[in-house]
Amino acid sequence: MNGPNESDAPQRPVDAIAIVGPTASGKTAAALALAESLQPQGGAEIISVDSALVYRGMDIGTAKPSRQELAAVPHHLIDTLDPLQSYSAAEFAKDASSLIHDIRARGKTPLLVGGTMLYLKALLEGLNDIPAANPDIRTQIQQEAEQRGWPALHARLAEVDPQTAARLAPGDSQRIGRALEVWTATGQTLSSFHQSAKAHAPDWHIPVISLEPTDRAWLHQRIALRFEQMMSAGFMDEVRQLKARGDLHADLPSMRCVGYRQAWEGLDAGWSAAEICERGIFATRQLAKRQITWLRSMPGRQVVAADAPNALTQVLRTANSLWR
Repeated sequence: MNGPNESDAPQRPVDAIAIVGPTASGKTAAALALAESLQPQGGAEIISVDSALVYRGMDIGTAKPSRQELAAVPHHLIDTLDPLQSYSAAEFAKDASSLIHDIRARGKTPLLVGGTMLYLKALLEGLNDIPAANPDIRTQIQQEAEQRGWPALHARLAEVDPQTAARLAPGDSQRIGRALEVWTATGQTLSSFHQSAKAHAPDWHIPVISLEPTDRAWLHQRIALRFEQMMSAGFMDEVRQLKARGDLHADLPSMRCVGYRQAWEGLDAGWSAAEICERGIFATRQLAKRQITWLRSMPGRQVVAADAPNALTQVLRTANSLWR
């Protein structure tokens, strides 16, 4: 990935290392292995780059690191919010920036680990002053969606903001609605806000190590196995407990997380556990496809084959090269 003369140039100190990849690609294991390898250099702390792990009480369906894993290395931005709350990419960028400074002040290496690519983009490239939510416009868009369907609104978004539409699934109501809301309120596309933000981006040096499978079937099998294991571990009981609170609803960002959305809909519609599992696996595979599309738009990333037998060794070797 390096240019022809970059190896001869003095290397700039690393502010943090990002370990990213699609869901179920092995990011947690890679991060823990890297953190252990960094012990002689002061150790590491992990900053979660995941829009679902911030929520308390959502453990099984998010494949949250185990208590042992959380105890092995200090973790941040996990279990910080109630599912009733929302969390934005801009808030993540602010929180992660503060954490990077704090972790480095302790003499440790920050590891940014996760698959919410918009969060990482916000940290590395910055976000412009996108307007706050407009409840009136949001209600209008929601009403139109109920009449015409979200795929029709996705098609409309493709006409005004093809760049944003290209990275969103036709059923991604939350993000489609937000993009149309920004367009309606400002006459500017969401992608234009993101592009203009690059001029205000912080001057971080954060190499990105990306775990990407060479065989998509390998990832699909892992996604299916993990979802089946989640179901066996009591995922549906977890969702029932969330529904029983009475103050949560299906349109909250927390409940729109992949897996939770299908489980919530399934409980309302009376689907069987097998059908919920099947729909959850399909939605997770679609998420992975979108994540891989995001990753391929990052030309500077260091790619490690997630399905290689020595993937962890490759991650450690790649990270070690950053200190040469």
